[in-house]
Amino acid sequence: MERPELSITVQRAPDEVTIQLAGEIDVLTVTELSTVVNELLGDDQLIRIVLDMSGVTFCDSQGLGTLVVLSRKAQHAQVVLALANVGEFLMRVLDITGLRSALMISTA
Repeated sequence: MERPELSITVQRAPDEVTIQLAGEIDVLTVTELSTVVNELLGDDQLIRIVLDMSGVTFCDSQGLGTLVVLSRKAQHAQVVLALANVGEFLMRVLDITGLRSALMISTA
């Protein structure tokens, strides 16, 4: 059976970037996500990165760890990394693992 991949679409505004994610965040796709976010963190004009999780269908432990690492890297770069449109399944996983408090989750 073929596994869905992760689609990453970047939408830029002057000081904010929204990254639309669709598919699975897992051991096979985290490198691509990390590369995109790390490149953006090099932009001195950037204040905020929003990961739009509305299209995410799965997130394994590697994906969760990557989200936490990227959040910490953003903090060090003085950039806000926020997750938006987090689905019920992922919110439940974040609650169970205790990682919800380690990530900024935007409810607006």
